[in-house]
Amino acid sequence: MSSPTHSVIVGTAGHIDHGKSTLVEALTGTHPDRLAEEKRRGITIDLGFAFLEENGVRFGFVDVPGHERFVSNMLAGAGGIDVLLLVIAADESIKPQTREHFDICRLLGVERGVVAVTKSDLVESETLELVRLEAEEFVGGSFLEHAPMVTVSAKTGAGLGELKRALSEAAAKASGKDAARYFRLPIDRAFAMKGFGSVVTGTLISGSVGPGDEVELFPRGQRLRVRGVQSGGKTVERAMPGQRTAVNLAGIEHTALKRGMVLATPGRFRKTRRIDVRLELLPSARKMKPGARLHFHAGTAETIAEVFLHGDQDLPPGGTALANLKLQDEVLVLAGDRFIVRQFSPTDAARFGARGVSSNARAAERRGDLGGDDRARAVGAGVGRDRGANGLDGKRNPPGGG
Repeated sequence: MSSPTHSVIVGTAGHIDHGKSTLVEALTGTHPDRLAEEKRRGITIDLGFAFLEENGVRFGFVDVPGHERFVSNMLAGAGGIDVLLLVIAADESIKPQTREHFDICRLLGVERGVVAVTKSDLVESETLELVRLEAEEFVGGSFLEHAPMVTVSAKTGAGLGELKRALSEAAAKASGKDAARYFRLPIDRAFAMKGFGSVVTGTLISGSVGPGDEVELFPRGQRLRVRGVQSGGKTVERAMPGQRTAVNLAGIEHTALKRGMVLATPGRFRKTRRIDVRLELLPSARKMKPGARLHFHAGTAETIAEVFLHGDQDLPPGGTALANLKLQDEVLVLAGDRFIVRQFSPTDAARFGARGVSSNARAAERRGDLGGDDRARAVGAGVGRDRGANGLDGKRNPPGGG
């Protein structure tokens, strides 16, 4: 086998018990469920991970829970996806979390994917063909409209070779993450390893990291030293964008680290509680009112947001609007970062969706709660401003650089 030259994150999506974890195990040889409770109950509760090297590509699989109660965990794993593996069971077809997960991935800007119709061994050929037709209709008009649809059985192995080829083709077309930008690693796990100390893991979304590097922990602002780095279970000199990455940190206890924090290049970013955004409301949602309280998910972080809509007008289903979000906790977000907001009560997942963050987040923090006209000008002019020196777009080069 040739040495992998391209790293891609594949994220599963789909309803509970549609065979996502079993399919990942069939593809990689590793079952992604790692918690004792998951194995006892037979369902995925938190994020799981597995790796595959195929056709010159190093795939990092992020397996997400399908139950609606664990949508927050699903969102923590969805932010770094390059290729979506949408899983639809042949014996159940499209279900609520199929729709919910797919909405989330569309709002987060995922552009490539493969549809896997699983459990093909459980149904007759006529039923299988009907489910395929329903799946084609479901993804019509989306980024998966022309994506490969592969019928598979993790039990018999049927279709697994075809699915690997389809994933390799999607990986070849996926947009790569930028190693020239400043380093950012949203943390999705933190633990202690005997003989090593504190370890965090995440999907490296930009820049690179290696032993001896100094990094900054957000939102705490604490500077730490990297003792070692692994990717795909192997020690590496530098981890690159698009890789599942484990970082061994010196100078901090693992109990001080948690999901939602971010490791980043020191001195280049600033945390904030105020961000200017463009919101997109799903057609299936109820209208959004000014001042609404929302669950805010960006990268692996989750907090509560209060929304200030420009013009103080309700946002109708399917509509878009400029807005300012006031967050309960400080976060690290950059220009162009995508995120999800959900209704605060009841917590219907993905009812609201957000497109991108203005690069004027720092200005929002400085100016406080300005009136609607001022806020709109800040958003409209934000893209392209405040770059370089403050690192809000994540680029290494100062203004005027290459």
